[in-house]
Amino acid sequence: MSSRKGRKDAARVVREQMAQERRRKRTLWISLSAVLVLVIAGLIGWSVWSSQQSDEFTAPPGANEAGTGVVVGSGPVTIDIYEDYLCPACKQFEQTSGATIEQLIADGRVRVVYHPVAYLNRYSSTEYSTRSSAASGCAAEGGKFTEFSKALFERQPPEGGAGLSNDELIDIGVEVGLDRDAFGSCVRNGKYQPWTEHVTAEASRANVSGTPTILVDGEPVREWTPENITAAVEAAGR
Repeated sequence: MSSRKGRKDAARVVREQMAQERRRKRTLWISLSAVLVLVIAGLIGWSVWSSQQSDEFTAPPGANEAGTGVVVGSGPVTIDIYEDYLCPACKQFEQTSGATIEQLIADGRVRVVYHPVAYLNRYSSTEYSTRSSAASGCAAEGGKFTEFSKALFERQPPEGGAGLSNDELIDIGVEVGLDRDAFGSCVRNGKYQPWTEHVTAEASRANVSGTPTILVDGEPVREWTPENITAAVEAAGR
């Protein structure tokens, strides 16, 4: 009698252990399924966010296909110029080599892609780099990108301050021939600030670490003198 009871107890213990094992496996599968759902949801969310980040900007007229810069000229050699409107060295570059770039464009020798990046916001209390770059997009919309850019460097504010106000940017635009109402509305609404963020992010991804950076057919010009730029264009055109 006692041996039969012992066998029943043993069988009950085995059944309970098997039941516990089934519950453990069921819990494990439920947990794994939940994790998998979260991973899939996260990947979907990241994909949507990434897509939105790449699509939620409007490039100004005259921008290249990637939307990373404004194109001037249509020559066989491409010059990429990365500049920040608050950058003193960029102003110096424009003063020393700007006329050379303009002549190369006029002669039909180069296609210049201007990338107005916002690297120096930390040196302005009003994110002037972003605001001025966005304003250059508005100027491109009005057909005065190069004129406006040149004027911005001529009127460049010192680092560490507020920079030019939006009203001052608008006044400069009017001086170079832009319509006050249309240009002013574009500047105040920050229409091209998302574009500026895109230009800056893509420049960083391209390992552009400082301004000005000058590339001739993808090759950096280390010392951006008129002579070096002209020589690089001649070499690339051979």
